[in-house]
Amino acid sequence: MALSDSDLRRPRGWALLTWERPRPELIRTRPWAWRLAVATVCFGAFMGQLDASIVTLTYQALRNQFHTPLAAVQWVSLAYMLTLVALLIPVGRLSDKHGRKLVYLYGFGLFTAASAACGLAPTLSLLIVFRVVQAAGAAMLQANSVALVTTSAPPERMRAALGMQAAGQAIGLALGPTIGGALVDTIGWRWVFGINVPVGIVALVAGHYLLPRTRQRSGGDRIDLPGVALLAASTTALLLALSVASGLGLPQWAAAALLALAVAAGWAFVRRQARCADPLVDLRLLRTGGTAPGLFGGLCGYLVLFGPLVLVPVGLARQGIGALQSGLVLTALPVGFAVAATLADRLLPPAWDNRARSRAGTLGCVLALALMTLLPLREALLPAPLALLGLALGVFLPANNTAVMRAVPATAAGTGGGMVNMTRGLGTALGVAAVTLTLHLVPGRTGIAAAFAVLTACAVLGWTTVARRPGRTARGNARGNASGGGP
Repeated sequence: MALSDSDLRRPRGWALLTWERPRPELIRTRPWAWRLAVATVCFGAFMGQLDASIVTLTYQALRNQFHTPLAAVQWVSLAYMLTLVALLIPVGRLSDKHGRKLVYLYGFGLFTAASAACGLAPTLSLLIVFRVVQAAGAAMLQANSVALVTTSAPPERMRAALGMQAAGQAIGLALGPTIGGALVDTIGWRWVFGINVPVGIVALVAGHYLLPRTRQRSGGDRIDLPGVALLAASTTALLLALSVASGLGLPQWAAAALLALAVAAGWAFVRRQARCADPLVDLRLLRTGGTAPGLFGGLCGYLVLFGPLVLVPVGLARQGIGALQSGLVLTALPVGFAVAATLADRLLPPAWDNRARSRAGTLGCVLALALMTLLPLREALLPAPLALLGLALGVFLPANNTAVMRAVPATAAGTGGGMVNMTRGLGTALGVAAVTLTLHLVPGRTGIAAAFAVLTACAVLGWTTVARRPGRTARGNARGNASGGGP
């Protein structure tokens, strides 16, 4: 639905809260205006990935501050990921109806305010609550970022614009461990969240003046709120059950009850998606050649990407190594990912299709994780296999997600992208939970090797899925939507 100029005129009173401010004429009419808009979106891309890779460096400090087990502290990450999984698709549809610039700016405001609240949280429980609010703001950012880039840039500069966004994500992911470790070891864990505040304020001002208004809006499909609730209940109950098994202070029978709730809510979610006229997850797409195996392979990929982000700092902290040194070691993983994700097209053989790249990437993951399983956890020995793991994932995840999106018909590209985002969030959360559970069940130094062995098994499972899935893909769909390669 295209909006006329009269629809975009400045309203009065409370209506101003739902009005998208136009860019100043001085900016809007310039040929480089799209670059300013894309650079503004890169603020969100940078902060989102910085936050994803920085928080795990606070785990040991949080355990010391609040005197709680790792099973409780992990919910600082899990609560954030679960909220993202539940909200990305609904928020995306609301943005299409009410305006992507509007939702993006409100999202940055909410993300920034919640970040400040996280830094001031007096208890772990309140910190987790504020992380949920922060994730709601992050969902408003992530659901709009690609759409804002594609509507701001001219068609002939689309690839360059998406490359700028990917670069922002890669820089944030690569800098996260180092910045997080430095902040924790110098001025304290609270500034891991406080660093978002000045960047958020700058981004809000820039977005207000530099982002274009939304002229094409949908009529607004109905949001499947019961489906959202069932998905949130199923995933939360599953991860809570794993946390109870990992040492969370609840009786053991609660784990069985939560697991039963997760299964029941998951079954109800699948049943509803099969019957709902406008489902969150179109189950028919899972029967499209390569879609379901590709999504499962992606889940395994994100699991093995984020598992070491928890495992390495915890393991090195047991040896008395500080957060800054741990962060420097851990930087090898996201740097390897960023290098491969940005240079794979130039360095890999042109004859390799997405399936060949996926196979090569998963084999690299298996090799890297097997090395970390067999080698002792030493500061000097970790960077090389971590870099290899990052390189392998940087080859695998973009190729895998591209294959998924090419298997989805063009008419369902938005739904396919939402499914990729959901897979990313679930894989990330399961990576944190799997490492925490293994360290609890296998104490001492043996637990570190056991956790790496679990991650290796997940990589092998991902390789098996990729190797066996059908190679055919649907044609004529939105190939440019495969921007889900970043974590």
